[in-house]
Amino acid sequence: MILGFSVDDLLPRARGGGVLKMGLAKLDESEWLQPNPDVAARAEGFAAYPAGIQISPDGEVPGAELAKMLGLSGGLPEAATAHHEDMCLLTLRPGDEQYRLVGAAVAWPSDWTPADKLGLPLRALHAPIQGYEEQLASGVDHFMAKLKAGAIYGRCNWFIAATPERRWVAEPPEIAFAHVSPENAGETLFVRSERQTLRRLPETGAILFTIGIYVSPLAALSRGNQLRLSEAMQGLLDGEGDRRGAGQYADALIQFVKKRHRDIS
Repeated sequence: MILGFSVDDLLPRARGGGVLKMGLAKLDESEWLQPNPDVAARAEGFAAYPAGIQISPDGEVPGAELAKMLGLSGGLPEAATAHHEDMCLLTLRPGDEQYRLVGAAVAWPSDWTPADKLGLPLRALHAPIQGYEEQLASGVDHFMAKLKAGAIYGRCNWFIAATPERRWVAEPPEIAFAHVSPENAGETLFVRSERQTLRRLPETGAILFTIGIYVSPLAALSRGNQLRLSEAMQGLLDGEGDRRGAGQYADALIQFVKKRHRDIS
């Protein structure tokens, strides 16, 4: 398994700071979607956040194609409700140079609002991401243009959050992490990883972008992953620290990991 289905499995391959890279790995069909989704949790997620479903007219036909491909009736909402992954559809309109978001079924967004993004082209979609335009935009555009039907690619990332909730709305860091200390960081800091895949639908040519959300308290991670995160903190502070609020939790995380592994070594 190239990309697993837990924070512990994903972290060794996940991007969490530094220079932006697509970091894609080619996946087999069996590695595409989580094999045993909690469909009750998915239904609850969409019931709690109905605004997570946004579909433009351009997204209806690709959504129906996706559902049929997955052995389902309906469209994009039914596909996402039946699987662990949130799902987004992107298409290229005649005369456009960038794919744009035409459908989203997102129960567990990572601090974004589908209604605000529907209809936007890729570069506008990623505008809040520091360095995207300079470091990654051209590469993403090229990849999307060349992606063949049948091929599946995946990548993953990680964030530090102050909540285990899978639908994450970030608060100002000085508020979100105000309660975090080196003593309690293992239970109050949560590592959130997105397992993302890209695949072109064969009939409509739309591109499906899936986002599988996995969350774990820092203390529950393996020793290797705790040390990996501690080592990553300085690079995060030097790069995307302001956007991610790393200055509010990095020292607590580092001190927690240092004490935890001094005590057990």
